[in-house]
Amino acid sequence: MELVQEQIIIYASVILFCALIVFIYLRKQKRTSSRTLVKINKAIEDGLYEPVSLHPVVDPNSCIQTGACISACPEKDILGIFNGKATVINASQCIGHGACFHACPTEAISLCIGTEKRGVDLPHVSPTFETNVRGLYIAGELGGMGLIKNAVEQGKQAVENLVKKFDRNHDADYDLLIVGLGPAGISASLTAKKHKLKTLSLDQNSLGGTVFTFPRTKIVMTSPMDLPLFGKVKLYETSKTELLGLWTKVISENQISVLENAKVDSIKNTGNHFIISTSDVRTFTSKNVLLAIGRRGSPRKLNIPGEDSEMVAYKLLEPELIAEQEIIVVGGGDSAIEAALSLSKQNRVILTYRGEAFSRIKPKNRELINGAVENKEIDVRFQCNVSEIKEGIAVLKNNTGSEEAVKAHRVYIFAGGELPTEFLKNTGITITRKFGEAILKH
Repeated sequence: MELVQEQIIIYASVILFCALIVFIYLRKQKRTSSRTLVKINKAIEDGLYEPVSLHPVVDPNSCIQTGACISACPEKDILGIFNGKATVINASQCIGHGACFHACPTEAISLCIGTEKRGVDLPHVSPTFETNVRGLYIAGELGGMGLIKNAVEQGKQAVENLVKKFDRNHDADYDLLIVGLGPAGISASLTAKKHKLKTLSLDQNSLGGTVFTFPRTKIVMTSPMDLPLFGKVKLYETSKTELLGLWTKVISENQISVLENAKVDSIKNTGNHFIISTSDVRTFTSKNVLLAIGRRGSPRKLNIPGEDSEMVAYKLLEPELIAEQEIIVVGGGDSAIEAALSLSKQNRVILTYRGEAFSRIKPKNRELINGAVENKEIDVRFQCNVSEIKEGIAVLKNNTGSEEAVKAHRVYIFAGGELPTEFLKNTGITITRKFGEAILKH
């Protein structure tokens, strides 16, 4: 009898212990879900919930709540746990590094672009990075993945795939012509050099592509990358100056042929090779072409009187050299805010934005711009546009229609860029609108 009582006590203790563990687990899960729900509601309120570019999509049937995706993500609150499953919180803040995709042990995450309601135009690109035009490849941001690490990897892979089926018997000037000297173009150039391809790399601006236009203090790396002919680059936090210095060194040491300030106007397919024409009336022929030009082929303009003035610019290169001036910055994205913050250190800055509030910006930029406004370092004008630019004057127009002429030495416009759709179509590339389709899936 005593043995039976002891067994009952043991079994009861085990049951109570298990019940306690389950209770603690459920309570923790409820608290976690509550915190995540608060963050989701905040993201919706701030306009950060809906994705604007590449973003993770979680399959709830495969997710087992390891939290590996959350730990792997170097950004803040992109993913969280809700009701025992991983879920997206601030989708618009995702920068497409893919760390969550690779970290998930059950392959429950896909990287998608566009949503069911909002489509994103993308050129047709195969898994080998070749377009529907044979011999014409695309890598980097233009193909939908813009993170530096991803772009570097894609540039390398595109050339590796090209080499596998490359026929060196041709009559073109080059084996490969690379358009764009950003991360993808630089990586592709180095890989081509590794395989001894006769290559020419050119850019409409300078070495570095979009990175070259970043404000000097901007952090541009979040994870290490493997740069061909150099090795592992571990610059977790770096400035554009340091990164551009590295690229310049690698390009120089490997004697890569580059041509800056050469904008490509057309690419014609003869059937045997491509004829590439530039805006300065130069012509090259190449057996293969790799486009690494980014999604923003040209800056979006305001189409207002005076926009062609010399006081107007669409990128900021050396903010520390500009001092004691009256400056207007137009835009509500990260680029506009970072430019305004950089310029405000030595100038009087007015930041105009047509929206009611900043929405899809990085949390750190939100914190900095709010602090600058509070300290009266930047004059922010919401629901306001520049309607006209005159010599030394910018006319600001608010949503009520009233106008104000303010003194301005410079006007910087950051209204985004436009996909070079016509340029791509003229080369024969098919453009498809993606509605929440996976670019990376297991």
